[in-house]
Amino acid sequence: MTDAAPRDLTSLFAPRSVAIVGASGDRSKWGGDVGARLLRGEHRRRVYLVNGRGGEVFGRRAYPALRDLPEGPDLVILAMPATLLEDVVEDCVAMEVKAVVAVTAMLGEMGAEGKARELAAAARLRAAGALFVGPNCLGVADTTSELYAVAFLDVLPGRVGLVSQSGGFGEELNLRMAEFHLGYSRFVAIGNQADVDTPEVLRSFVGHEPTRAVVVYAEELRDGRAFARAAHELVASGTPVVLLAPGRSEASSRVARTHTGSLTSDTVAVDAACRAAGVLRVDTQREALETLVALLGAPRPAGCRVAVVSDGGGTGAICADAVSAAGFEVPAFSDATHERLRAILPANAGCSNPVDFAAATYDPEAYERVIGVVAGCGEVDAILASGVIGFWGARFPEQTGMVAKEHASLVRMAEEVKAGGLPLLANTPEVCAVVDDLRARGLPLYRDVESAVASLARLAAARQPPLGVPDLPARAARPVCAEGYWQARAALAEAGVPLVEARRTSSPGGALAAAADLGYPVVVKAAGLLHKSDAGGVVLGVADDEALAEAVRDLGERLGPGVGDLALERMAPLDAGVELILGCHWDERFGPLLTVGVGGVYTELFADTRTVFAPVDEALAERLILELRGAPLLCGARGRPPLDVAAAARAAAALSRFAAAHPEVAAAEVNPLLVFPQGAVGLDARLVLSATGGV
Repeated sequence: MTDAAPRDLTSLFAPRSVAIVGASGDRSKWGGDVGARLLRGEHRRRVYLVNGRGGEVFGRRAYPALRDLPEGPDLVILAMPATLLEDVVEDCVAMEVKAVVAVTAMLGEMGAEGKARELAAAARLRAAGALFVGPNCLGVADTTSELYAVAFLDVLPGRVGLVSQSGGFGEELNLRMAEFHLGYSRFVAIGNQADVDTPEVLRSFVGHEPTRAVVVYAEELRDGRAFARAAHELVASGTPVVLLAPGRSEASSRVARTHTGSLTSDTVAVDAACRAAGVLRVDTQREALETLVALLGAPRPAGCRVAVVSDGGGTGAICADAVSAAGFEVPAFSDATHERLRAILPANAGCSNPVDFAAATYDPEAYERVIGVVAGCGEVDAILASGVIGFWGARFPEQTGMVAKEHASLVRMAEEVKAGGLPLLANTPEVCAVVDDLRARGLPLYRDVESAVASLARLAAARQPPLGVPDLPARAARPVCAEGYWQARAALAEAGVPLVEARRTSSPGGALAAAADLGYPVVVKAAGLLHKSDAGGVVLGVADDEALAEAVRDLGERLGPGVGDLALERMAPLDAGVELILGCHWDERFGPLLTVGVGGVYTELFADTRTVFAPVDEALAERLILELRGAPLLCGARGRPPLDVAAAARAAAALSRFAAAHPEVAAAEVNPLLVFPQGAVGLDARLVLSATGGV
C-alpha cells in the first residue's frame, strides 16, 4: 500500500481552455447540457465545442475533431459514444491535453474486455501526463473559477468540497443544502476511478481557501490507508472531512476463520480509517448535511456540559433527555447564574438547567437575554436552544415592528455567542424569513431536536484528535509458513506475546509425563482443531493422573482419529482474572488492523471491541482496552482488585507489530488473554495464512 506521487490538479479545476467532445445543441443530452454550462464560464476561459458533424452548436463553431482545434485545451470533457474512447484518447495525447473528464459511461460497462480497454485508455493518458476523471460520473465543477462541467445540475456556490463516487449523492445534497444556504466550492464526481481517485482529490483541498469542509461519498475505498493519510492531512490543515460510506448492514457478510475475522468487517475497517484520520462518519444524506451545517456554523465544544434553553417546559425536558442520551451532561446552574436568570424572567419561569421561560414566549428578545446570561456564566461548553424560535415572524408577520425586533435580537444573540467561542445550536419547527436569515448567517438551526442534538454530538466528536496512520514496518525476514496451533504459539511467543506454558504429546504416556512436568491441574486440548471449545476439544481442570487418562480417552472417542496431537497446558486461575481477545486481521484495502475486546467463548455475543490500524504502541493499546464497555472489570469493579492493564497492552502492541510485519498472515489471534492483578497470559493462539501469501 503506497500513495501515488501528488499531481497538480489545477487543469482540472481552473483550466485556461476547455473542450467538450460530443457537444450538442440538445440540452436533454449530456453533451448539450454540459456544453451549455461550460459556455457560462466563457468569460473566464476559451470553450471549444467538438461535434463529429461540425457546423454550429449554440451559435458557435463546432469542430469535427479535437485535432482540428487551434490549440490543445487544458481540459477535455467526454460526452460522446463509448466506442470512440480510444480514438479520442489518442487525440488528447497528441494535443497534450492536461485533464480529461468522462461524464458518460464508457467501455467498462461492456464487460471484462471493455473494462480492460477502458483501463488501458486511462493508463495511456496517465503515461502522457494527463489526469483522467471517471468514467461514468456526473462531472466536475469549481464555483470559484466558474467551471461548471456537471450534467443536469445547477451547482450552488459555497464552502463545501465534494468528492463522490455517486453523482446522485452530490445532486441530492446540492438540493438539500439550499435550505441552509450552503453550496459547493468544488464538486468532483469521480465515478469509476479509472485514474483520479478519492485520496488524490482530497489532497487537492489542502490549503484551498474557498473550501471550509469536505464531504465524501465512497462506496469503495480501494486503498484505505491512502484515504486515511490524505484525509488526515486535510483534517490537520484545519478542514474537517465528513464521510458517508454505505455498508454497515453487511457487517457479517464476510466471516473469516477466526473470531477476529468475524468482528472485523468492512465497515469496522472504515471506522478504523475514520478514527485514524479524524473523519466524521455519517450514514445518510441528512446526517451529512446537518453535520456540515454544524461544522461551518459553530466552534467545537471544549467539553461535554450543555445548557438547554427552551420556551416550553415539555420541549426543554425532551431536549434535555436527548442531550443526556447522547452522552452529554446537563448540569444544574450555580446559585449565582440561577439568580441572574431569575432577575430577567417571570417568577414562574424555570431558571435551572434546562431553562424554561414559557411565560416570556411573547417577548421577542427573550432568547437573547437568557442565552446572553448562560453564555457568560462559564459553566457550560455548549448551548442548545429548542423551541418556537422565530415566533413573531412565523405567527404574526403583519406585526412588522415586533418581527423586526425579534429578528434583530436573534441575530445579535447568534453573533455574540459565536464571537465568544461557545457553540450554539438550535431547533425550531417554524418556517419564516427570520429563520431563513438566521440560517443564511450560519446559525446551525434545525427543524427538530433530534437533528440538533445529533449534530452537537458530531461536533463534539470532531474535537477528538486523530490517531494518525501508522507506518508499516519492513516485512519480516522469516515469513510464517504454517498456521497450526504449535506454529502459532511459537511465532507469537517469539514476537513477545505471553502464552501459558504448554507441552505437546500424542500418546497417553506422553500426556502423563507432560503433566508431571507441568504440575496439576492441567488443561488438555485437541491442538489440531481451530475452534477447540466449540468442538468440545478442551478439558479444563484435570486434577490427577486418573482424570488425565480419562480425558485423553474421552477426546479420542468423541473426536476420532482427527483429534491429532494433544496440548497439555498449565491450568491458569480463571477466577483471578478477566478474559480479553487480541486479534489482528490483514485487510486487503486497509492493511493490518488490531482488535481488542472482551474475550472468551462469548466474544461475538458481547461484541465489545475496539479496532484501529496496526501497529500500535503500548499507550494506544492501553487506551483502547480502557475504552471497552467491560473496562470496569479490569479496573477493580465491585471490590475486585485492579488488573494489570499495562501487561495486556504490551501483549496487544506486540501482536500488532507481529501482524504488521507479516502480511502473509491473514489473521492472528490470542483468545482469551487472561489478565491478572500482576501480568497477563494467552490461553490460546491462532494464525490463518493468506491465500495470496500477503502479496
